[in-house]
Amino acid sequence: MLVVVLLLGAVLGGALTWRTHGDRADAATRQERYGAVMTAAGTEVTAFVNMRYDRASESVDAVAAGATGEFRDHYVRSADEVIRILQRHRSLMTGRVVWSGVTSISPERATVIVATTGTVSNTRTGGATRPRDFRFRVSLVHTGGRWLTSDIEFVGDSP
Repeated sequence: MLVVVLLLGAVLGGALTWRTHGDRADAATRQERYGAVMTAAGTEVTAFVNMRYDRASESVDAVAAGATGEFRDHYVRSADEVIRILQRHRSLMTGRVVWSGVTSISPERATVIVATTGTVSNTRTGGATRPRDFRFRVSLVHTGGRWLTSDIEFVGDSP
C-alpha cells in the first residue's frame, strides 16, 4: 500500500512539474511575441514620422522595409509621388515614439496603438519648425519569421 501511495505521489508530482514547465514556456513565448510586436510597430512608426526631403528615397524605403501586403504595395506604388512632395515642399519631419500599447495579439496578427511627438518644417510653415503629435493604429502580421505592418491609420486629431 505504501508503495502505491509513493508511486501515485511521484506520478502526480511529475505531472505537476511538467505542467508548470509548459505554462512557463507558454508565458515566455507570449512575452517574446509581445516584445517583437511592440518593437516592429515602434520601428515602423518611427520610420513613418521621420521623413526628410534631402533623403527622401531612404525615408520612403525605411517605411516599405517594414510593410507587407496591400499596404506595402500601395505605399511602393505611391513612393515617387511621396518623394516629389517631400522635395517640392522641402519637408523635414522628425519624431519619436512616446508610448505604445498592444490592443490585440495572436500568433499571426496584432494591433498596436502608438503615440508620437515630433516636429515638422516645410514651405507651408515658412521653414519654421512646428510641433507635431500623432497617434496611429498599426496592424501587423507575422510572416516569414517577422512582424510586418499590414496597415497604419491615423487615430484621433492632430494639430
